[in-house]
Parts: sequence; structure tokens; C-alpha cells
Amino acid sequence: MKRKGILNSHISKVLADLGHTDLIAIADAGLPIPDHVPRIDLALTLGVPSYRDVVNAVTDDMVVEKVTIASEMSTQNQDVMQYMQERFTNTDIQEVSHEEFKHLTNNVKAVIRTGEVTPYANCILQAGVIF
Repeated sequence: MKRKGILNSHISKVLADLGHTDLIAIADAGLPIPDHVPRIDLALTLGVPSYRDVVNAVTDDMVVEKVTIASEMSTQNQDVMQYMQERFTNTDIQEVSHEEFKHLTNNVKAVIRTGEVTPYANCILQAGVIF
């Protein structure tokens, strides 16, 4: 049994398999997920687990060099936007339209679905390197 870090075997495997510049997404409960993209569904009930809990756990275990979010987050979900800016203070945050964000999910290795039910609580994380 693992001593620390992500216990979910599916997430742990995806993170271990990432190479430099590979992408994963963390999504709210409503984001459409392309059929060909693996879905790791953590949603239990409305709000559980939260977007923040999942982002914190994943990014504690992953080197992130860039984050992509929907530009609508800044006006439609200011609490999550503030959290993202604080969590990723030394990381490039790219904003795209929500439509473009949905298109970009076609290129991710997996989407981790949370129970989050606030608008635009989604991000795409680009893997960095530890050296």
C-alpha cells in the first residue's frame, strides 16, 4: 500500500504515465467529456469531492508547467478564479473561451470528474519535469 500521495489507482497510473507536456483535465460534474478520452469519475454527490480538493491532491503529486482555464471563470466563478491564481502563483495560466476549452479536452490523457457544481470549475494541467 502507498504511504502517501494519490491513493486512487487510476489517477496514480495516469500521473505516473505522464511525460513532459502531456495534458490531463480536472472537471466539474457537468463538463462534457469526449467519448475517446478516459474518464476517472470521482463524483459521489453534489459538491463531493470538490474541485479544490481534487486539484490540491493532483497538483501535490504532479509537476505542472501550465494551466488552461475557461476565460468565463473570471466573471462567472470568481471564488474558483481566485483559488486558481493563488494555487498557481508561479505557473503560467492560459485563458481560452469555454468552447475552446471543451475542444482542448480532445487532447488530454484523462479527465478527472469531480462532484463540483459551480460554473467553469475546470482546468487542463500540462505536465512539467522535475529537473
